[in-house]
Amino acid sequence: MKMRKNYWTKTILLLAISGFWSCSEKETTIQSGDLTLRVNDQLHTFLQSSKTGATDLMLGFQPTEYLIRSEGKLTDFDLLAYEETPVTTATGKGVRHTFLGKNAATGLTKQLILTVYEAFPNVITTQVRYVNESNQPLTYKSWVNNGYQLISQDEPPFWAFQGSSSGARADWIKPVNPGFYQENYMGMNSSDYGGGIPVTDVWNRNAGIAIGHTATVPKLVSLPTEMKMNEQVLSVGVREDFDYPSYLAPGDTLETLETFVMLHDGDYYNGLQQYSAFMQAKGLQLPTPEPAAFEPIWCAWGYERDFTLAEVLGTLPKVKALGIKWAVLDDGFQQAEGDWHTNERKFPGGDAQMKDLVKTIHSHELKAKLWWAPLAADPGSQLLVGHPDMRLYLEDWAPQYITWWDAYYLSPTHPKTIAHTQEVVNLFLKEWDFDGLKMDGQHMNAVAPDHNPLSRLEDPILSTEKLPEFFKMIYEQARNIKPNAVVENCPCGTCMSFFNMPHMNQAVSSDPTSSWQIRLKGKTYKALIPQTAYYGDHVELSDGGNDFASSFGVGAVLGTKFTWPADNPTASASYVLTPEKEQVWSRWFGLYNDKMLSKETYLGGLYDIGYDLPEAHVIQKGDTLHYAFYAPEWDGAVTLRGLTADTYVVNDYFHQASLGTITKEAPELTLKFSDFILIEAYPK
Repeated sequence: MKMRKNYWTKTILLLAISGFWSCSEKETTIQSGDLTLRVNDQLHTFLQSSKTGATDLMLGFQPTEYLIRSEGKLTDFDLLAYEETPVTTATGKGVRHTFLGKNAATGLTKQLILTVYEAFPNVITTQVRYVNESNQPLTYKSWVNNGYQLISQDEPPFWAFQGSSSGARADWIKPVNPGFYQENYMGMNSSDYGGGIPVTDVWNRNAGIAIGHTATVPKLVSLPTEMKMNEQVLSVGVREDFDYPSYLAPGDTLETLETFVMLHDGDYYNGLQQYSAFMQAKGLQLPTPEPAAFEPIWCAWGYERDFTLAEVLGTLPKVKALGIKWAVLDDGFQQAEGDWHTNERKFPGGDAQMKDLVKTIHSHELKAKLWWAPLAADPGSQLLVGHPDMRLYLEDWAPQYITWWDAYYLSPTHPKTIAHTQEVVNLFLKEWDFDGLKMDGQHMNAVAPDHNPLSRLEDPILSTEKLPEFFKMIYEQARNIKPNAVVENCPCGTCMSFFNMPHMNQAVSSDPTSSWQIRLKGKTYKALIPQTAYYGDHVELSDGGNDFASSFGVGAVLGTKFTWPADNPTASASYVLTPEKEQVWSRWFGLYNDKMLSKETYLGGLYDIGYDLPEAHVIQKGDTLHYAFYAPEWDGAVTLRGLTADTYVVNDYFHQASLGTITKEAPELTLKFSDFILIEAYPK
């Protein structure tokens, strides 16, 4: 949001007098691919799809961009002028449609700017400027852009992807039925949960609609999604709330963020894929793939915080024997959060003993990764005792808490925080010689506005926008020390901030609560950052603790936290690799290393994860298509989509069973399976 003295209206009125503007038409139609947006003489809009056979998206014109005041919504603005101009921006060539309207009751004018880009059909960006032309200040609470009321006749009416984060660690995609509401605030939703992907994508069998903002840094907006009881109408929108009362002085301008609406086929994968491409065109650079990030992982977290060196060292031969390539030392090695040198109880030989551990890991021909919670420091840590000014200050100067470790947030822009973090990265990768970092904690996804006067911020809210720069610093330093360093970002149960994604090279399902979450998170990351490794997390977190198939079928890196030959006696659960489990683990890791589907092309647009049954995912490797189908029980027909050759040989490659041949003209198979089936189809 920007506030400034008005110069827009004077310019617009001059253009109108000069004849550059026309407001003779009562309705204007804007076309972007198959997306049609009609604007009427009240600056209300009507969203439609021009695809053959498409049904209505909305019930006529609606006020979709408006202000919320204590008196209610300010929605109606009489059209005064309209201009259509060619533009060229970082996003490419396009056409900008500018409408000027006025609310006679308040004297407020509204400039509605809708832009269509040649390179992005089916996308229209939206920005609004409200100018107070009266001689009295106007109060306001919020602005809303792309506030659509969508209709559906399907069952369920819609499925929705919602990119917010909360302590509920809820599914990112859900069916939407009457009685549904989710606020989707992109700031802090609790002390240490916040941030995410600023997109809401809703779809049914007819079409998909995505909305969001196009800023290249995090913004504190909400994307509420609501379907009231006994209704089939879904409300979506992008909203920014302000402290109330907020005043717009005479002559001043309130400017919204640039937001967007997008039309797509299929499920949310197609919407997020297009959003990622649009943001890259705006300058957001995604990381190049790191080959080492696709190698399978063992993590010592099965022994939990009270692990012993003997337990870790004793497991390494079994890790190597299973074909796993990484060994991760997890939480418990440090003196405290913030004091990252070794604690003498675990490492009586100090840092030298940690170096010896890494040497031993390397001697087993394994790579070594170290767990770390950046931005966290315990209240009694030497770091905060010596430098209490390093923490983030809330508005009342209280600390911001990180619940899991009973720690405080450090200020991400404080020079001391940056220097401390650089020292820690140097310690881990250069002095101790680890090959990668497991950055961990839900707190990494977002921060509150920082009122610390030493954080060098013109506005406390800038801490939220500058957080990605903190992770960029870590990533660049890690890769400077070790050019092939793997930097994993594991924001524990949150929907990872899209703006942090450029500054890591291994995403992770991040404490999934089910196998379904492993698969849907995989599809999400494959849409947004398709070249970046996606790690399915420890298989022990999946359904039954052994569902490798959910990671394997979506192209995720396999991982485990097994213990061997015994658990740590203080651990909360048992993860012992029994002889029976070892046979299963060995088979899956062998198959993973043989296929390496995690490096191949995920074809997320072929199947709808909400409406298509059974659930299906496809990965293409060369001319072979690898299908993964999931259902508790299935006995019936499936269609193999994406076939291009005339005839294919089809095998159940997990059970090593032939399924015959099919043709692209008749691509149906009858299958019977429980939980999953993995199929490969290659041209005959």
